[in-house]
Amino acid sequence: MHNRLIRAATRDGSIRAAACIATELVETARRCHETSPTATAALGRALIGTMFLGLNLKGEDTLTVRIFGDGPLGGIITQADANYSVRGYVQEPHVHLPPTSQGKLDVGRAVGKDGFIYVTKDLGLKEPYTGSSPLVSGEIAEDFAYFLHQSEQTPAVVALGVLIDRDHTCIAAGGYFIQAFPGAQEDTLAQLEKNIGEVPPVTNLIADGFQEVEILQKVFGNIPFEVLAEEDWRFLCRCGKERLEKILISLGPEELKDMLEKEQGAELRCHFCNKQYHFSREEIEALLEEIRSY
Repeated sequence: MHNRLIRAATRDGSIRAAACIATELVETARRCHETSPTATAALGRALIGTMFLGLNLKGEDTLTVRIFGDGPLGGIITQADANYSVRGYVQEPHVHLPPTSQGKLDVGRAVGKDGFIYVTKDLGLKEPYTGSSPLVSGEIAEDFAYFLHQSEQTPAVVALGVLIDRDHTCIAAGGYFIQAFPGAQEDTLAQLEKNIGEVPPVTNLIADGFQEVEILQKVFGNIPFEVLAEEDWRFLCRCGKERLEKILISLGPEELKDMLEKEQGAELRCHFCNKQYHFSREEIEALLEEIRSY
């Protein structure tokens, strides 16, 4: 298994695309958070969609997606960076709903469609930029596409899929992303729309052994395109003890003193990867001394 993403475009650059297979990435997220099948599908789709939105990040740029619907899963928060890393979590990872009448995981009802998607780009400027749009279905792919249409005023197609086995492991995950820009010919767009309507679900393609470029070949049909780049993405958190030390310091001396009076140390858990960090009494005392020396 691998987590490869390819970028492509038509020869005139008026239609840009990406496709990825992220089975291992989503399975890593599932193991980290011990998510239910419904939560795995929702988180997996959000992680892949965040990869697509983060394609133009550079340097230390980050992109954070927050999906808040009125369903029982609560919020879904994901983040991508320019180093081809993505991470994320769902607030209620153990929520699982009965399948839909079509026998599919009911992500839409679990997320809920009464809510918003927020996308924050931190490009190293004074203030990060945040855009938002209402959720249209809670199925996540449609919500990403609607956000792109609202924020960039360009039509986009986002297809995301996560296939879960009976033992709750992820056995296929991936998607494709198509965006049309000014200059795209109407007949080309019409043909592309027809092709997309005939493409099987992306998880079916992945389960059948299709590779990323073959997925795009199904989407483009006889429309010529070229692959521009290949990238290997991974589920990787940016947390570490030093980062969490800064969080403890930011709590201030009174909060740290309170910790010392009530506990022998502190346990901090990273939301993004579920990793737990222990700070001993001596370490907290050292942080307190550091604050006093400022």
